[in-house]
Amino acid sequence: MAKTVLIVEDERAIVEILKFNLKREGYETLEALDGQTGPQLAQTEDPDLILLDVMLPKMNGFDICKTLRAENRTTPIIMLTAREEEMDKVFGLETGADDYMTKPFSVLELLARVRSLLRRTKEEEPEQPKLFDCGALHLDLETREVKVNGREVLLTYKEYELLKLLMTNAGIVTTRELILDRVWGIDFEGESRTLDMHIKTLRQKLKEEGSLIKTVRNVGYIMNGEK
Repeated sequence: MAKTVLIVEDERAIVEILKFNLKREGYETLEALDGQTGPQLAQTEDPDLILLDVMLPKMNGFDICKTLRAENRTTPIIMLTAREEEMDKVFGLETGADDYMTKPFSVLELLARVRSLLRRTKEEEPEQPKLFDCGALHLDLETREVKVNGREVLLTYKEYELLKLLMTNAGIVTTRELILDRVWGIDFEGESRTLDMHIKTLRQKLKEEGSLIKTVRNVGYIMNGEK
């Protein structure tokens, strides 16, 4: 069954370009031209991935992303924007986006990122339940629940996959290259700074247990049981 991509973008020319190329790749598409229709379609149609513009009439992309994540929707979201400021990218990731592309962007690169996100979301979980604990941090691979001191922590798909990789390799240094390969996919062509942004937001969401994620300079990261 074909995957469905929801395009939330107010520039019709961009919508048509995205529709044409996504359909050529075998995807179904839904389109919304404003910030009111976008979240409505996300809620009623449950797409497999969302391409979300930041500057939209009625509600901006940041608020839409935040609203969807507050509803516990884990649909992968790639934000599209003409803004180039680094803080806008950080804010987009902090609101729950999985990836971020600045206009004008390469359609081929966008399609590669769509494929990577959809490939990761369809991976099957292990048949047997597995539980991992590090300090007061608890990870359940069967339910995909993450808790700190019994309090549930809501993560985006990328944040969860990043935490899972670190926790299942606790005590072992995980290189940046390996993380980008396992979490973003071998066809990821973005900056490695994307990883740093996700680590930052993950630490913030884990609050006191965020300090368990240690930076190994010029190498990668390690999940350590000592704060």
